[in-house]
Amino acid sequence: MADYKDILFDVRDGVAKITINRPEKYNAFTADTCEELIDAFRRAGWDKSVAVIVLGSVGDKAFCTGADQSAHEGAYEGRGTIGLPIDELQSLIRDVPKPVIARVQGFAIGGGNVLATLCDLTIASEKAVFGQVGPKVGSVDPGFGTAYLARLVGEKRAREIWYLCRRYTAKEAYEMGMVNAVVPADKLDEEVDKWCAEICDKSPTAIAIAKRSFNADSENLRAVGALGFEALALFYGTEESKEGGRAFREKRKPDFRSKKK
Repeated sequence: MADYKDILFDVRDGVAKITINRPEKYNAFTADTCEELIDAFRRAGWDKSVAVIVLGSVGDKAFCTGADQSAHEGAYEGRGTIGLPIDELQSLIRDVPKPVIARVQGFAIGGGNVLATLCDLTIASEKAVFGQVGPKVGSVDPGFGTAYLARLVGEKRAREIWYLCRRYTAKEAYEMGMVNAVVPADKLDEEVDKWCAEICDKSPTAIAIAKRSFNADSENLRAVGALGFEALALFYGTEESKEGGRAFREKRKPDFRSKKK
């Protein structure tokens, strides 16, 4: 897959930049976007000239706002357990033997927040905003999206993030341990480049071993996620879940209680 529609891909000076290019949709992803991201991560992950991967997005407003709800009516209609290979993309971010840096310039909401969480490092603009939205739209991200988040911020804060679906500033996210650095918006690329340059000077094999070692401690969450996505596929077929998507598109408050059976 050489020609991409939803993303940009560039490799130079040891840095692979994978950039979501759907600013008109706040860089929300579809099944096609996920497929392109998977292809790009595979290309960059095992390219010996690449020392570090940067996951970013086009525009000033959003890093990523998760799955494109405008294309969601019940279950998705693509590859993967839920018709959207997001679980495969999440695993790949962990599996590539290179550090992955999330460059967050705006909203990192829902599945976008999960992607930022899963990246090895997260560098954010002061304008960045983090948070979950799943329970507001009849969805959830099991495994890495929930349990791994708890590894970073602790059980109480992770449950707060998911149960209340509040939004958090970059500074608040930094204080919780979701972000490595927060810089002024006009300094974001400079800071990302600085971190990339430092990584490029290090032993790639040592870093690959370190990443595998870090991941080993939470590898059981992959199985938890696989089980959770099977349940999620069934949930997406219910009226309760469909109500969330409908309410979002109709810009109204959802009525989940009357749809629950």
